[in-house]
Amino acid sequence: MDHLSGQAMAMIIYFVAMIFIGVLAYTRTKNMDDYMLGGRGLNPLVAALSAGAADMSGWLLMGLPGALYLNGVVEGWIAVGLTVGSWTSWKVVAPRLRSYTQLAGNSITVPSFLGNRLHDRSNSVRIVSGVIIFVFFTLYVSSGMVAGGTFFETAFGMDYHLGMVLVAGVVIIYTLVGGFLAVSWTDMVQGVMMLLALVAVPVVGVFAIGGFGAIAEGVSAVNPNFLHPFGGATAVGIISSLAWGLGYFGQPHIVVRYMALRSPKEAKTARRIGIGWMVLSVLGAGGTAIVGIAANRFGIINVPEGRHESVFIIAGQELFPALVAGFMLAAILAAIMSTISSQLLVTSSAVVEDILNAVTKKQRTGLESVTAGRMAVLMVSVLAACFAWFRTESILNLVAFAWAGFGASFGPVVLLSLYWRRLTWQGTLTGMIVGAVTVGVWGTFKIWGLYELLPAFLAGTAAAVLVSLCTYRENAEIDGEFTRAVRLSRAGAEEIRRADLG
Repeated sequence: MDHLSGQAMAMIIYFVAMIFIGVLAYTRTKNMDDYMLGGRGLNPLVAALSAGAADMSGWLLMGLPGALYLNGVVEGWIAVGLTVGSWTSWKVVAPRLRSYTQLAGNSITVPSFLGNRLHDRSNSVRIVSGVIIFVFFTLYVSSGMVAGGTFFETAFGMDYHLGMVLVAGVVIIYTLVGGFLAVSWTDMVQGVMMLLALVAVPVVGVFAIGGFGAIAEGVSAVNPNFLHPFGGATAVGIISSLAWGLGYFGQPHIVVRYMALRSPKEAKTARRIGIGWMVLSVLGAGGTAIVGIAANRFGIINVPEGRHESVFIIAGQELFPALVAGFMLAAILAAIMSTISSQLLVTSSAVVEDILNAVTKKQRTGLESVTAGRMAVLMVSVLAACFAWFRTESILNLVAFAWAGFGASFGPVVLLSLYWRRLTWQGTLTGMIVGAVTVGVWGTFKIWGLYELLPAFLAGTAAAVLVSLCTYRENAEIDGEFTRAVRLSRAGAEEIRRADLG
């Protein structure tokens, strides 16, 4: 078996496995709650790994190792910010969001939760937030399809459009058929693949190079300041990198995992698993960069000038046998596809639950709701694929912008909805709009060189608080739901089930 055939066989096995999982999930999907939230039955392991895989995308296997390879550990501040942000989100958002979404009209999306939590009879919050999700995530999904096409073009010399259609087709099949369970189960498998690959490259690389002493010699010869955490960095640059962690509070495709847990109590276990996975993965990315520098220095692998982001791909292909190398490449594809599928499902839920149902004021149930969800998945997929077909580079640049957009639009109001009784729907609407607009303005003009998420997050929070203080009217029903949600935020499965029945 030649090298290319072995890698192709690994890819085929991977694709077949993903589709099989989608079909298996189809047999367990009976209604919209199943299709969009898996019937709130995710165990902590699946919730944690699927959230991590949906979050990190190809950045973890290509972007981060490439940045560290080029500039040293100074590029790791963003990983620190993301890790702290993820831990905090699991700690402060997950338990309350799990209990509150069930009590507030059994909400299955972030916009529907905000609308139900605030008793917004006008449906303004749901519609506006649904439109925000639809617009940004359609472009976000297309950027993932672009990454998939580029991956096949780079790794196998395949035509970009054929690779893009192949990735899009497989993701659409298992998402369309299996819904949230398929996305979560495949994301869990993909998360395991990403972790194993990131650990395997540096471990095998140590033996191939000849031990830690040889690695240290090679790295210091190339970049003596590799381990300097502040080398060449500015205060604004470090603050901007750390500010990425604020985004977790408002990412719909991540926080939906919190809502799908079996109980609020299990958020603690999921947090430990998720952060453990994240720390090991980030360390593996760092190890890949270190091994890549030394291996390239000694001629064991060849990383061409300007292709630093391909260090993981090149190391995987040159350090491992053909079939294993194929699965290493599949790990990159897993990172890309896990993010696409999660974003695709959240976008379709926004179309059905938060735009269509809110505008028509009709609540679809059972088979009708699942069919509508599947049609929305197909519609968004086709639209995203049209954008991706033309390979617009600006779409790829939108990823950081969209992360800031979601973080600033939804992050402040999600936190306030869970921890402040006096939040109103008018304040929420204002906070979302101010956050989104600030991201647009700040990101366009690059003010002070500061990442737009931080000022937009602060502006959105201030706007939501000020308007809520002006529009607040005491409501016994809302206060009662808030009190119950706080009380049940540490509840186990049986207690939360009894509360739901009550």
